[in-house]
Amino acid sequence: MLSKAVKDELKAIVGEGRYFDNPEDLLMYSYDAFMVKGMPEAVLLPVSTDEVSRVMKVASREKIPVTPRGAGTNLTGGSVPTRGGITLSFTKMNRILDIDKENRHAIVQPGVINMEFQKELAKRGLYYPPDPGSMAVTTMGGNVAENAGGPRAVKYGVTKDYLLGLEVVLPSGEVLRTGGKTLKNVTGYNLTQLFCGSEGTLGLITEMTLKLIPLPETKRTLQAAYQSMGDAGKTVSKVFEIGILPVALEILDKTFINSIEDYTQLGLPRGRVQLVKNFPEGNPISVLHPLPLLDEALRGEDNIK
Repeated sequence: MLSKAVKDELKAIVGEGRYFDNPEDLLMYSYDAFMVKGMPEAVLLPVSTDEVSRVMKVASREKIPVTPRGAGTNLTGGSVPTRGGITLSFTKMNRILDIDKENRHAIVQPGVINMEFQKELAKRGLYYPPDPGSMAVTTMGGNVAENAGGPRAVKYGVTKDYLLGLEVVLPSGEVLRTGGKTLKNVTGYNLTQLFCGSEGTLGLITEMTLKLIPLPETKRTLQAAYQSMGDAGKTVSKVFEIGILPVALEILDKTFINSIEDYTQLGLPRGRVQLVKNFPEGNPISVLHPLPLLDEALRGEDNIK
């Protein structure tokens, strides 16, 4: 249990309005999208790196477990306080600090929502590819802590492939900066990649520097229906074999197709496996050029379209 003195010290750091220890409040932070549950003893919502550092110094001194948390959409149990202690929720640290179009990088705080970040980049003709399925609510700090990917990972990779640098608060409360703003930042230990995917076990991420790419001008989506999963799988192999790297590939089995058709009446082929492919994004010429090869790959003796 946290002593009254420790509670008062923590409240003095973040303020009464960002310190919670009522049972109904704690319950909201006792689970994520995984099956594990664990109740924290207190929840704090910091708004700065300095506050995080000061909290960690208290926790280190008092040997109190600390669990960082974003939106709690992860499927690993990484934001569940299984040992009680303090949950640090980063939802208040939600500012986009810089978007540098000329040098194609951005600096964001951990509480920034992935989709909101994507929207701001699109206004400037920029693109951040990692797209976890929960991107409408998931936070960028959580994405880094979990090394999140998404459907576009087939072509573009995952979070670590766009991570240039970090600001991290260590368990001792010390603040560490890793990496930088350039791709060729190659000397010394690659601590940036070490923290990525560590789920808060090595330190608390308070700032991220991210690589950006130009926003694709256009894209093309194709679909084909097959008699079996095996036939659809063979087509996937064929697409890669002819040298085309799709943005994403999704297979819907017969159960899904029938359920969707029951609800939407779109005219989908019942009893078939549907393969949906988002093919190369880019300028119109680069997108249209591979279509004849794709048409050949998509067609097979069991393919109806």
